Amino acid sequence: MMTLRQFSHKPETIPASTSWYLADLGEAHGKQELFTKQAPQKLNVLKEHALIESAVSSNRIEGVTVDEARIRPIILGKPHLRDRNEEEVRGYRNALKLIHEQGVKMPVSGETILKLHRLTRGEIWDAGHYKEKDGDIIERYPDGRERVRFKTVSAARTPAFMADLMGMWENGLKEKWVHPLILLAAFNLDFLCIHPFRDGNGRVSRLLLLLQLYHLGYEVGRYISIERIIEQSKDRYYETLEQSSQGWHEGKHDPWPYINYVLYTLKVAYREFEDRVGQIKGPRGAKTELIITAVDAFPGEFTLSDLERACPGTSRDMVRRVLRNLQKMRKVECLGRGPGALWRKKDNTLKKG
Repeated sequence: MMTLRQFSHKPETIPASTSWYLADLGEAHGKQELFTKQAPQKLNVLKEHALIESAVSSNRIEGVTVDEARIRPIILGKPHLRDRNEEEVRGYRNALKLIHEQGVKMPVSGETILKLHRLTRGEIWDAGHYKEKDGDIIERYPDGRERVRFKTVSAARTPAFMADLMGMWENGLKEKWVHPLILLAAFNLDFLCIHPFRDGNGRVSRLLLLLQLYHLGYEVGRYISIERIIEQSKDRYYETLEQSSQGWHEGKHDPWPYINYVLYTLKVAYREFEDRVGQIKGPRGAKTELIITAVDAFPGEFTLSDLERACPGTSRDMVRRVLRNLQKMRKVECLGRGPGALWRKKDNTLKKG
C-alpha cells in the first residue's frame, strides 16, 4: 500500500503521458455503451473468445500451458481434467465467470481475494491462504546465476499490509485522491509488491484488475482479453514492474512507469474493442474476423501454429480455411510446404470487407 500512501497526499503533478492516457480512456468509456448496445447478440462471440484467451494467457504468463486441442473443452465444456495445468486453467475460467456475472456485487475485500486465489489454485494445499513463509522474487539466468529482483513483504506482516491496502483503496475512492484509474493501477502495483501468496499472485492481480474495472464502470474486459494483451507485452510488463518497485518498501519508488503500462493496456483493449465491433457483420462471420485480426497483428512471418495460439478455441480447420481464402484474395502468401510453413501478409495491413 506504499503507492496508495503516496497518493493519499494527493500528488501535485501527474505526468503528461498519464494525462493523455486518461483522456483517451475517458473518450473510450464514453463510447462503451454505444458499442455494447449496437448488436448485443453478435457480441457473444467476443465474450466467449475473451474468456478463452484470458484463461489461457494469464496462466501462460506464469508458465502454465495446456494442449491446444484441449483448450476449448477445458474452458467451455466439462471434461475430466488430466493434470494440474488443466486444473489451473479451468480454475481461472471459474474465477472469470464469477467476476463477469457478479463482479459489481463483489467487494474488494480479503474474503474476495482469498476466494479468487482458491479458485485459481484448485486443490493445492495453500489455495485461498496467504503465504506462511517469506519468499522473495528471484530471477534466474540460463548460466545458473540468480538475483533477488524484489524483496516481498514478510509472511508475518502480509495480513496487516493487505488490510491496509484494501482500506486505502476505499478511502482513495471516497476522498478522490487521484483519478480512479490511477488508483486502480496503484493498487495493482502494491498488491504485486506485497506478494501475499506463495504462488498465483500474478493471476489474482489480473483478476482484481478486471473486478475493479467493473466497479469503476469500465467493461472492456468482458469483450477483449486484457490478460492476452499483457502476455503480448510481458517484457514491458516485467520491466515497468521492476522499475516501479525499486524503493517501494521505503515509499521512495516511482510508480508512474507501471501505472502508465496499465493505462496503456486498457487503451489497447478499448481500441481493439472498437475495431472488432466494427468488423463483426454477424455471428457466423465473427470468428473469421477474429482470425483476420490476429493475422493483421503479426508484424512479420508466422506459422499456422502461431495463428492457432493467437486464436485459442478456434478449430484448425477454421484457421486453415480463412488462410486459404486470404491467399486466394492475394492478401497473404505461403513461403513453404506443410504445417510448419511460414506465412506472411502481402501488405502491411489487411483490407477488411
